[in-house]
Amino acid sequence: MLILLSPAKNLDFEPAPQNLSKTTPRLSGETELLLKRTKSLSRSDLRSLMKLSENLADLNYERFQALSEGLPDSEAKQAILAFNGDVYRGLDAGTLQDNDLNWAQTHLRLLSGLYGVLRPMDSIHPYRLEMGTRLDTDRGATLYDFWGDRISKQLNEDMTEADGPILNLASKEYFGAVDKKALKSSVIDVDFREVTDKGSKIISFYAKYARGLMARSAITHRLAKPHQLEGFDLGRYAFAPASSTPERLLFRRKAPPAL
Repeated sequence: MLILLSPAKNLDFEPAPQNLSKTTPRLSGETELLLKRTKSLSRSDLRSLMKLSENLADLNYERFQALSEGLPDSEAKQAILAFNGDVYRGLDAGTLQDNDLNWAQTHLRLLSGLYGVLRPMDSIHPYRLEMGTRLDTDRGATLYDFWGDRISKQLNEDMTEADGPILNLASKEYFGAVDKKALKSSVIDVDFREVTDKGSKIISFYAKYARGLMARSAITHRLAKPHQLEGFDLGRYAFAPASSTPERLLFRRKAPPAL
């Protein structure tokens, strides 16, 4: 399987262990084109475009200016360790063994508004550019237009090593950048729902954490077949076979009893 995750807004650029290797993002030419565009944006442009506070707009303006000029690789960090949101708390990549990271390098992909598709050990610099941003370029009005079928073509190449299907643990915002018609593999979606007295619903915090937990489980247990996912039971989740299909797996989480 090839596992897809979204990136995170929060970043951790504390130094990584020195023994870990770094690889170069494969779509760097596309990233350079985006950086030429983002360099032209003013602080107020960024604040409006990305709905940022004044301080965050200043921070990201400085980041884009520095990125467009080129930063040394010594200041970059492996993507799987640099992202630091709820998904990555579940993934807990800092505690993975070297052989786990090696397996993930072939079987895990992180979608990105700036880099397109990242392998876990691809080195990145601090940035913020969400896939849903309506940034106009020569290719259209949004980042979806900019990336077109390029992300799907890269995933198809990656499938030669990882084999199919694609396990989609990314958000709708990020998986929307994948041209499904251009994919040469089937896609398995996963829903994580909470069981309540009023039925079941998706709670974003728990769902994001569960995506990271499932990605970690797939990595550490070297899961290669979709049916192996049915045994996932971390975070009080359990597979719901009657509500699942081969294309969409449903897991339900029982809320803890009230005190």
